[in-house]
Amino acid sequence: MKPLSAFFWKMFLVLPSLAAVSGFAAHVDWIKVNSSINPITAKYIMDSVDLAEGNGAECLVIELDTPGGLMESTWAIDKRLLASEVPVVVYVSPSGGRAASAGVFISYAAHVAAMAPSTNIGAAHPVNMVGSGGDSSQVMMDKVVNDAVAHIRGLADQNGRNGDWAEEAIRNSVSITEKEALEINVINLIAKGQVDLLNQLDGLTVMSDGQEIELDTASARIVERGMDWRHQILNQIANPNIAFILLVLAGLGIYFEFSNPGSIFPGVIGVICGILFLFASQVLSINAAGVLLILLAIVFFIVEVYTPTFGILTAGGIISFVVGALMLFKTPGVKVSLTVLIPVLVVFVGLMLIGLMLAIRTRLTKPTTGKQGLVGEIGVALQNITKEGQVSVHGEVWKAVADERIKKGDQIEVLEINRLKLRVKKVS
Repeated sequence: MKPLSAFFWKMFLVLPSLAAVSGFAAHVDWIKVNSSINPITAKYIMDSVDLAEGNGAECLVIELDTPGGLMESTWAIDKRLLASEVPVVVYVSPSGGRAASAGVFISYAAHVAAMAPSTNIGAAHPVNMVGSGGDSSQVMMDKVVNDAVAHIRGLADQNGRNGDWAEEAIRNSVSITEKEALEINVINLIAKGQVDLLNQLDGLTVMSDGQEIELDTASARIVERGMDWRHQILNQIANPNIAFILLVLAGLGIYFEFSNPGSIFPGVIGVICGILFLFASQVLSINAAGVLLILLAIVFFIVEVYTPTFGILTAGGIISFVVGALMLFKTPGVKVSLTVLIPVLVVFVGLMLIGLMLAIRTRLTKPTTGKQGLVGEIGVALQNITKEGQVSVHGEVWKAVADERIKKGDQIEVLEINRLKLRVKKVS
């Protein structure tokens, strides 16, 4: 029995080491959110919290760079972070990034808030966080603002942050740098990168789900948890630049289908893009005036091709297109990038100019079919023509009149057509 007892005793001592080597060592789950806060990113964050709780992570780090987003999604994230059994760290990064609007609430809901150098936080006024279609009256906005203030003050009290500044960020849209945020207790620390962040978190005690937890992150490995492909696709559709392109393609596709009935393909693409844009409009706060201006610009460009107005409609279309794109989204900081807007506009104008040139060329080209196509054609007299007779043009027999005497077999030229009679002359 002694050898067996010794064996179990050795295994008891060795198992922790084997566990560390085989992947059970301390680890930190790390996710990145670098887009607007919407139902897709909210589900991604909440699922990541669930996963971190299930796999025994030391903490969950949310690397955040956001211009803001929807209030409903932000509130859902806040509730999940507050109830998390695993400490959650919001890290505003990379340098040049920001935690604006909804990002402020999420940072305050986290157990630890950190920022990278050259980042900023603030501008949390919820003017457009409620999304489109809501009551925008002053009374309603006052209610929304007061509710947001109460919410963030509760988060500040929960995690020991500066509640007064948070209220200023909501009521007056103030924004501060990482150094100012650290000085006035808006964040807990400034970190230059992943390693620096984990070293500063090591040994820090936080309250999570009513329990004190001391973080052990100095030697923890980082496990990055990315979005699955489904969430990535949906999140990309909610990108303001993608939503803008979808709107443009929807307008063009539906137009080409109506102008060329039976083409099917343009119509299918247009309808699909239109439905995807409607999804994006539920995630992003869409300005109806911006949508109408972009669609009006498409109409201007198309009408210019068929009824040249010497550039008047083109100029109006360009102005309408640019203004509509710039005011397409209500949420502050959410906008169409100029690197997307300018190329799309150039392609639009280029296509319009090509269409205009083809239309002008068609108008100047002599008709080759129909009645007008006979004018100027050469035929032969089938009988003597004094005032009226028969001629053959393109192998067809026509009644013809002439102001001169034409003999049978003479070549004739068609001058005009009046109903079903040709007026002809003799070809010298």
